[in-house]
Order: sequence, then structure tokens, then C-alpha cells
Amino acid sequence: MSHPASSSSRCPRPWGTVGASLAAVAACTVCCAGPLLALVGGIGAASALASLWIPALAVVAGAAAVGAYVLHRRLRATACKTTAGPVDLGLPAVGTAPDDRVR
Repeated sequence: MSHPASSSSRCPRPWGTVGASLAAVAACTVCCAGPLLALVGGIGAASALASLWIPALAVVAGAAAVGAYVLHRRLRATACKTTAGPVDLGLPAVGTAPDDRVR
């Protein structure tokens, strides 16, 4: 003998849950799509600008390196120059009075 299917013994169908989930996804998409697209567009614009500026920054860095090298060589050449002739060390000569210092 078979029992008639009652409303409590049927398998529940999840279509209401699926429909609500799809509606939530659609609402989130409508709500958040603008800011997300703006973020992605901003990142794209920044990368496009950077692709133009990176070579220019490399040229500036190279010029700075050459300038630092030239400046270093000039300062080193100036520091190594000596003058010909006697150099006064500011010390008293041996055997002379303090008034007879060599100047």
C-alpha cells in the first residue's frame, strides 16, 4: 500500500534560495560595479602614465649619475693640487727665540 505524498514529506526545492541569491548578486553588481570599474580604470591610467614617465626618469637618473661623477672628479682633482714652495706649519724653528718665528 502506498502512502499519498504529503506536503511535509516532499523534497524541498531550493529555487527560492537560488532566486534570492541571484537577486543579491545582481544588486551587488549594480551597486559595486561603478567603483570597481573606476578603480581598474585608475590603475590603467596610472600604468599608462608610468609607461611614458619611466624612460624619462631613467634619463634623469643617468644624467644625475654623470653629473655626480664629473663633480667627484673635479673635487678630487682640486683636493690633489699642491702649491710649490715651502709650507708654513706654524711650528717654532729649533733654537730660535719665540719672537723669531718663521712666517
